[in-house]
Amino acid sequence: MTQKELTVLNLGDSLDNISNIDPRGYGVCHILYPAAREYTGGPLCMNAATKLCNTLKQDDLVYIMTGFVLPPSGSAETDGVISSVLLARALVIAFGAKPVIVCQEENVPAVKAMAAVVGLHLYDSIDELKKYPISMAVVPFTKDKSKAESCADEIISHGKPVAVISIEAPGENKIGKYHNATGLDVTDLEAKMDILFDKLRAMGVLNIAIGDLGNEIGMGTIAPHLHKHIPYANEGECRCGCGGGIAVRSITDNIITATVSDWGCYAMIAAIAYLKKDIDIMHTAELEGEAITAAARNGMIDMYGWCIPAIDGFGKSLNMSIVNLMRECVSYSLKLEETCKTWFEKVIDKGFFGE
Repeated sequence: MTQKELTVLNLGDSLDNISNIDPRGYGVCHILYPAAREYTGGPLCMNAATKLCNTLKQDDLVYIMTGFVLPPSGSAETDGVISSVLLARALVIAFGAKPVIVCQEENVPAVKAMAAVVGLHLYDSIDELKKYPISMAVVPFTKDKSKAESCADEIISHGKPVAVISIEAPGENKIGKYHNATGLDVTDLEAKMDILFDKLRAMGVLNIAIGDLGNEIGMGTIAPHLHKHIPYANEGECRCGCGGGIAVRSITDNIITATVSDWGCYAMIAAIAYLKKDIDIMHTAELEGEAITAAARNGMIDMYGWCIPAIDGFGKSLNMSIVNLMRECVSYSLKLEETCKTWFEKVIDKGFFGE
């Protein structure tokens, strides 16, 4: 094992651990993570970041799917959408990529507001996006399942992406129903983005899915674990009577689970910053706070329905702290690389971390 390999392993573990702290104490993150880690075979964030770093280059299209609409208000929640915009920023800085956010119509005003916060020009079409630097696009996806195939094909016709990343985006179960966290049917509220995700995965596009419960796109990768351990996930356990449970059917090649999906995305961004040796790829705590505020001021709600600057019930202070801690971990890993070189060599020689 080399010093770089040891740092990648241990920094990846640190970032995964930060994204899976459990302030609520109900343990779902600690249920999901072991299955995702076993599937991946290493730190989740670093696996996804490495795949992106090995794949993306200047002007490559990246589709970012996100957005859950919550009953009874029918408003879009903050989780997923905030990190999607911050990820778009990171991909532009790191690779000069062309990020396209695919979401429900309800999310578009907040995406537009946050694009201005993170400093990106925003366009309403992929064709426009291709023409200009320092930019992103937002494209709404249909909620009508009968139109989902054609909607997916239309989007792809404007450019096949090099990567597709789903962050807290709803997925259907094996009988075609979409559920919220408490097992209620929200099929009519949700965009059918998993149709697009599945198409791109079948085309061989690099795919990454981030979730925090099991009702999100791609979480079917660990379906047996969900069925056994997550409330409402197994067949017949959801509260709507469909009999299918909340666990989704869609799978991904690269899975990230976290306490909050946004935190899983931040861990991936931080890992990219380390691999690219550029701390500015990871946004600051201050920018995190501004993005959360912009989302709340443009119609988004937190998990419990409040029109406040929060993500999954966690306020700005905690979210900013998560970002700051991840950023500091990356910063020290980069600046102490030479200072600690001898110590790394001695640790590796002792053999604890293998050959």
